[in-house]
Amino acid sequence: MLTAIIATHESERTLVPTLAALVPGATAGLIAEVVVADAGSQDATAEVADIAGCRFVTSPASLGLRLKQAAAAARTPWLMFLRTGGVPEPGWVEAVDRFMQTADRIDGAARAAVFRPPAAADLLRPGLGEVLALLRVAFGGGARPEQGLLIARRFYDAVGGHTDVADTEAALLRAIGRRRIAMLSAAATTLT
Repeated sequence: MLTAIIATHESERTLVPTLAALVPGATAGLIAEVVVADAGSQDATAEVADIAGCRFVTSPASLGLRLKQAAAAARTPWLMFLRTGGVPEPGWVEAVDRFMQTADRIDGAARAAVFRPPAAADLLRPGLGEVLALLRVAFGGGARPEQGLLIARRFYDAVGGHTDVADTEAALLRAIGRRRIAMLSAAATTLT
């Protein structure tokens, strides 16, 4: 079981598709809770989270501190961080469940995973950003924050979690290290 954590700020429009994509995980019993860590939105972000049954936490703190606070409040042994507008594609539930079971068995969950970027064949008109992301992955480049992050809570704590730095998500990926980050078989797209 896992907790999905989504950082928001003025995100009512991009939060809806992200939450909708998580429904299969909730109905399968994989997602126990969704925590929306908001930076004080003035739009309908809180209402969207409430209607979806999310736990809504608001704080003026930096992104890193908000994400760390949300992780500390999580009630499950696994955490899945998604950016608002991040939409895991069909098949993600099985890919995430498989990774969690394998990680627990093999190495005590001392690994993390990210969603694969959409393949060029998945896109009708791949933009330069998507093509560059595919090339980066194909040639051994590191994971990017927009790919989400699946991590055991104890491993998250062991590497120090999110920190109060400018690019906290990328800093966490660097702290985990490329060799301990797997790529899930399921992709995730990012809506802008």
